[in-house]
Amino acid sequence: MKRLLLILILTAPAVAARQPLLVVSVDGLDQRYLAQCDELKLKIPNLRRLMREGEWSKGVIGVVPTITWPSHTTILSGVDPSVHGIRSNRLPASEGGDYPWSAKLLKARTLLDAAHEAGLKTAAVTWPVTVDAPLDYNLPEYFQRRRGGAMDLRSIESKSVPGDLVTRIANMFPSFRQEWMDDRTRTQAVVYLLRVVHPDFTIVHLVDLDSEEHDNAPFSPESKAILEYTDELIGQMMAALPAGSAVALVSDHGFEKVNTEVNLAGLAAQRGVTGLRTAGAIAIAETSAAADFLRETARDARYGIGRQIPKEEVVRFAPQYKDAAAIFESAPGFLFAFSAKEGEMFAKPREIGNHGHWPMRYRSVYMLWGPGIRPARLDEFSIKEIAGRLAAVAGVKFP
Repeated sequence: MKRLLLILILTAPAVAARQPLLVVSVDGLDQRYLAQCDELKLKIPNLRRLMREGEWSKGVIGVVPTITWPSHTTILSGVDPSVHGIRSNRLPASEGGDYPWSAKLLKARTLLDAAHEAGLKTAAVTWPVTVDAPLDYNLPEYFQRRRGGAMDLRSIESKSVPGDLVTRIANMFPSFRQEWMDDRTRTQAVVYLLRVVHPDFTIVHLVDLDSEEHDNAPFSPESKAILEYTDELIGQMMAALPAGSAVALVSDHGFEKVNTEVNLAGLAAQRGVTGLRTAGAIAIAETSAAADFLRETARDARYGIGRQIPKEEVVRFAPQYKDAAAIFESAPGFLFAFSAKEGEMFAKPREIGNHGHWPMRYRSVYMLWGPGIRPARLDEFSIKEIAGRLAAVAGVKFP
């Protein structure tokens, strides 16, 4: 009998150790900020500590499209936007065109579902697509007004779980109840949760860096200053961690400077070419005539047409476009957008920094730090792998 019991123990599937986990997403944190932190002369002692003492990937490869809401949903679900259903930052016009606030819109399970089913205490602060999510404590990303990366607190409070969560946080931090929820007050919310609630699994979405990069371009003095401030906030969260906790730092996409917007679709229409559509920094030719137009126009550098995406990359990242005649990405400094007057082909960008480029164009971030996590430099991997890595730390089963 003892021998049989020993065999059963030795052959039983391994169960991951459960460790309290804080996941911090810094929107728009391009891998180059970390890889080139010395050259950029960044004062980021807390991020440098995570890099030095924890696991740090050489880069995370995104999904199509490389924008905030689809990418954050992939971080929690481990699947492409075409599978989880959040394909853009906005719903289609036929569905009202609003933000996809509610987790009821999801077509795939997420880590929040798995954690809830496992009996973990969960919390979230301004993470996209978390209204109605199975969370014990939630200040969801929900707003009626915005000011840069800040969102109006009253809207967030109207969807909070529990309903008096804002009041509870304000009792610890009176300055929390300002009009706008920014990264400072997001951090106050996280510190309250860590000190008072002690969640098993906490996620927070910091937004101010992304906003600054849109306004002043990535790697600009202004954006570097915001990252240094973000580092201070991360330090405050780390100081509030309950004993034995781990921290995962992630981001949703890289960032590039934009000098020129090109009305490529308008140019095609002028020349009588149909079957061309653009999506940010990607041009999709649905017909052979449109593909020929792109190849011919690419010879003129003014139009900012860069590399033709190989078929194997199209199948890997955007199988919904696998039947397209050709797909091109923009050249550095260009977007295939249109904000000029009707008939004009070129315009100065409304935002001099942007994302939405092909996933291989840049890299986002993954780091893991905490007790029992050994320093390691990891190879590049897909953003779709992050969910499984987080599940292993949190001790929940997730495919």
